[in-house]
Amino acid sequence: MKSTAAQLAVKPQPHRFGWVDAVVLAVLLGLLWSALHFGAGMIVRFNPADMPAIDSSPAAIPYYVGRTLLRMWIAFACSIAFAIVTGYVAAKSLRARRIILPALDVLQSVPVLGFLSATVTGFMALFPGSLLGVECASIFAIFTSQVWNIAFGFYHSMVTIPAEMHDAASSCGLTRWQRFRTVELPASAHSLIWNSMMSFGGGWFFVAQSEAISVMNRNIELPGLGSYMAQAIARGDNTAAAWAVAAMLLLIVASDQLVWRPLLAWADRFKNELTESSAAPTSWVYDLLRGSYLPAWIDARLWRPLSDRLQRARLAANPARRAARGRMRAAASKAATALLLMWLGYESLRGLVAALQVLQGSLSWALLGHIVWLGALTALRVIAMTVIATLVWTPIGIWIGLNPKAARVAQPLAQIGASFPVNMTFPIVVGLFVAWGVSLNWGSIALIAMGTQWYILFNVVAGAMSIPNDLKEAARVYGLRRWDLWKTLFLPAVFPFWVTGACTAAGGAWNASIVAEVAVWGGTTLQADGLGAYIAQATKAGDRPQIILAIAVMSIFVVTMNKLVWRRLYGFAERRFRLE
Repeated sequence: MKSTAAQLAVKPQPHRFGWVDAVVLAVLLGLLWSALHFGAGMIVRFNPADMPAIDSSPAAIPYYVGRTLLRMWIAFACSIAFAIVTGYVAAKSLRARRIILPALDVLQSVPVLGFLSATVTGFMALFPGSLLGVECASIFAIFTSQVWNIAFGFYHSMVTIPAEMHDAASSCGLTRWQRFRTVELPASAHSLIWNSMMSFGGGWFFVAQSEAISVMNRNIELPGLGSYMAQAIARGDNTAAAWAVAAMLLLIVASDQLVWRPLLAWADRFKNELTESSAAPTSWVYDLLRGSYLPAWIDARLWRPLSDRLQRARLAANPARRAARGRMRAAASKAATALLLMWLGYESLRGLVAALQVLQGSLSWALLGHIVWLGALTALRVIAMTVIATLVWTPIGIWIGLNPKAARVAQPLAQIGASFPVNMTFPIVVGLFVAWGVSLNWGSIALIAMGTQWYILFNVVAGAMSIPNDLKEAARVYGLRRWDLWKTLFLPAVFPFWVTGACTAAGGAWNASIVAEVAVWGGTTLQADGLGAYIAQATKAGDRPQIILAIAVMSIFVVTMNKLVWRRLYGFAERRFRLE
């Protein structure tokens, strides 16, 4: 890690409670009260026939924003935990990698509506008579729109850690937990934060679909900003749509200032370099928190004594007993893994049998051929979006990542673009397409790109920001300029990050096709020929055989593309462009 960063400079810590600590405590208590207040609305009694109508007045927006934010952060916390566990296991175990990566490939492309159609009924049965069942289904849908990009990004960071860092950890005799905490997690910090920003934006992208659920001939609207948006779109209410857009923009800017920018300033200390960049990321919130006495107090009075006690207990144990415990943990881990795989296999087999039973009598070669043809049309749109977004955003992302001043301006703008739901652009898009005579068969490519191109931008920015300053200075010493500098340093350095971004963008594009291939605003409807529009129609009609068949065809397309393209590019990036 860098040795001269300003963030590592020793500063005198305050030794008494001050106004900064009072502000921090007030904020923490406010967040706790908000979670309890808005969470209380999740556990009320629920009757599908007696759901309260969504209030379209601006005065209702603050409460709806609170309900939506609570769902978003619960889903995000689950996404981070799941991504770190699965990414770590996939990076450490070749056997697990052969199962986890293909599974992630399929799951990231399964539409949010596909998850909803399968989970709403199950969660409602799990919590009968309570709104918590529908809330869990909504949170799970948001989780599925966030988690895959974070998991791929963390896995990629794990497998591209320089070998000398692993050698140093082995030489120091670090345990698995110490190696993870001091080497692997810090080395993955930039990728994890930037992919978290993108994934959180992905949650906003599908928030309307996850809160205003129209599935299996049943309409359920949860109180939230997403359902408020959906109602405004259905009614063609421009005023309500404008209020919803303003609320979302305010939330995105607040998240950038209060969460993501402080995290980026904190993570700059983990860059693998010996010389400090002349323009490190800054954050007024991070500077404020560094002046607080509370973190030092918690570290000195709680965390450090607990860590020391656990360390002394570990060292005091008999070596033979420690070895026996290690063998027991390894055996328990293998047994748990075997049981998990057996359970997954059993559930997959049950799902396959149930799907075949549903399809029995409904499947024909003509229908299958038609769905495959629609899948091919959507696949062409996905490929076109990926190529165009790569050509546009790769140079822009490198420029942003190499210029912290530009990143301060571009970062919130990119978050707004990544978070902005495509269906909120329908008043403009539908009008322009109708006025210009543009078919949605072509226009849907632009709509898909509006929701998924940001995966490429955010990952390329993360890759450019992680380039060690040592290499940039060496390039200047050798006189590399313009194209020589790009082809020798910048493009190879960001290539592994681009692979992650392009892979998740392509997977997300299949998901986004459901929103992009059907555009509705008021009484005007435009529809493209494609698998996304087909799934949207089948889901709205509650046609389970067609939903299952369409998602199966989409999964086959995704697995084939990932097997032939993305897995090979991942291997090539891991072999040729690891920083060491």
